[in-house]
Amino acid sequence: MKIGLIGLAKSGKTTLFNLLTGSNIATARYDSGRAELHTGVARVPDPRVDRLSALFKPKKTTYATFEVVDLAGIARGERAGLDTKEFRNADALLHVVRTFADEAQGAAAPKRDIEDLETELILADLEVVERRLERLEASIKKQRKDVEVKEQAILVRLKGELEGETALRAVTLTPDEARAIRGYTFLSQKPILHCLNLDEKAIGEAAQLVERFGLEAIAGRPGTRIGWVSAIIEAEVAQLAGEEQRVFLADLGLDEPAIHRVLSDCFALLGLVSFFTVGEDEVRAWPIPAGTRAQDAAGTVHSDIARGFIRAEVNRYDDLVAVDGAFAELRAKGQLRLEGKDYVVRDGEICHFRFNVGK
Repeated sequence: MKIGLIGLAKSGKTTLFNLLTGSNIATARYDSGRAELHTGVARVPDPRVDRLSALFKPKKTTYATFEVVDLAGIARGERAGLDTKEFRNADALLHVVRTFADEAQGAAAPKRDIEDLETELILADLEVVERRLERLEASIKKQRKDVEVKEQAILVRLKGELEGETALRAVTLTPDEARAIRGYTFLSQKPILHCLNLDEKAIGEAAQLVERFGLEAIAGRPGTRIGWVSAIIEAEVAQLAGEEQRVFLADLGLDEPAIHRVLSDCFALLGLVSFFTVGEDEVRAWPIPAGTRAQDAAGTVHSDIARGFIRAEVNRYDDLVAVDGAFAELRAKGQLRLEGKDYVVRDGEICHFRFNVGK
């Protein structure tokens, strides 16, 4: 899964990218001639993984991760970089929003910046739709094909929505319509997290930010979340460890680094849950889309396991922790279940897949 990081100039986006990925410099660069991109991998903190690792003491502990694609800061009215393939292929967007004063940019206006960014996404999608409609019209005149006529009808409707300044994530589509336009990777259709970047003085007011900046209507939009972080403070937090970090966070009134919540928000924005596999070799979190069947979940571990799937041994995280990782005790209590291929794996379940791949 991939998150596209975006923001207007001077929003603190690069600092947040480094915090999310643990990088100080770009890990990769794509030179499209239009925009610079950096990519990195973000690890999703999960106290359940920590607890399971403490129980099983594996050789390796692996957290859920997702890729972060960082697009260079965009300016209002300049959308060329939005067409970059690596960015358009993101599954969701993380928009960094400045809420602090800046000498060059002036006073903060989060609501305006969010609306401006959404407008750029909508206009970028409108350009894609208009170009495709021109090609479809010419093709249909030469030879009328039902599949193109249906696609044209969908795009005409979407064009009207975009011209009305409606992001496509707010447009209801049938499953067939959604499949028909999947290849366009429309930006305004992607779920989006607007992450308010605060200065230190505003951290204590974090709970009231939506009301303070008049973002209630934006927060209520489909596929939209509002979050916050103080990137400059989080950069300081990242340099500390153990008791020193805990004391620093307590002084700020925080239980944990705010960047952990941003990572969790991104994970939720992608519609993901985690199941776990445990053992002496590895304790691992496996991210899957909510609603995934057991056989498909097995395929995230290895395609052979899905192919030869027989049953999934499943138990709840809380039940396993309660018996200190003793599977025999779980079995005796009837808390270790056997499930078939169509069982929907839930967040936090520990799974062991039985399989047999013939020669």
